[in-house]
Amino acid sequence: MKRRLKIFAGLSNKGLAKEICTCLSIDLGQMTYKQFSNFNIKVRLEESVREDDVYVIQSGYPDTNEALMELLIIIDALKYASASRITAVLPYYPYVRSDKKDEPRISITSRLVADLLETAGANRILTMDLHAPQIVGFSRIPVDHLQIKHTMCNYIKKKRLDNYVITAPDVGSAKRAEGFARRLDVPMVILDKRRYSDDEKAEVLHIIGDVEGKDCFIIDDEVSTGGSMIEACRALKENGANDLYAGCSHGILCGDACQRIQDSVIKEFVTTNTIDQSQNCKYGKIKALSVAKLFGDAIAAIHMGTSVSKLFL
Repeated sequence: MKRRLKIFAGLSNKGLAKEICTCLSIDLGQMTYKQFSNFNIKVRLEESVREDDVYVIQSGYPDTNEALMELLIIIDALKYASASRITAVLPYYPYVRSDKKDEPRISITSRLVADLLETAGANRILTMDLHAPQIVGFSRIPVDHLQIKHTMCNYIKKKRLDNYVITAPDVGSAKRAEGFARRLDVPMVILDKRRYSDDEKAEVLHIIGDVEGKDCFIIDDEVSTGGSMIEACRALKENGANDLYAGCSHGILCGDACQRIQDSVIKEFVTTNTIDQSQNCKYGKIKALSVAKLFGDAIAAIHMGTSVSKLFL
């Protein structure tokens, strides 16, 4: 008997979950959520999932800790309700930047998250644009790692920019930016940016490549406060760049980041809805591309047992 496909969603990004269900022509699974006065969480599945192929969509933002705990509880409920296979769909992976032991006596938290998902009962993970590809190796269960590169490149092509370069905001982002530049067949520029502590402002010391008289499209994996991105744009302008565009997979945009982008020299800031952008898009310069079809196609491929890598061709 063929397993039924079902999708449930936590509270962090229900809008994206509903879009994915629309792409797959199915209804979002029914579930009730309750938080008690002591802040404990209870979820209850309101429909049978016995022997079903179930996908739980939950982004690790804005409340990372609550979102993660909610996801683990949903997975546990699905396991004890006899779901055949449970896939944790994490458009934005929680604790993604904690991927190495770069200080004494700290946790590699993104590895811990992988362990927690497996312990809760997840059979596989579906996510997008991890901060570092090696995070896939932290998991002992299969991980499908989607990329926004193709969607973002198609968007850039539609802008019909005549003379532009892809710009890496720092040396660590150069490999990611190179993939965009190669696909678009345009030059790449790298900014030599230094930050000596978390409290210090990032400073651009050198620009590797020519930006004079050219439009620049800066690519990063995520943007939080926007400070580094705005500083990069300032340096590019001072070196003769024309219009400045910025893009990232995950628009955290915390604090006053949206207003700072709106007031900056950036002409347009493009992100995706891996994190809910419904409020942020009220700022004229901020645009969100939907990843619903990409996730929907990946879920369909996993459910049917076909290749996920074909989505990158």
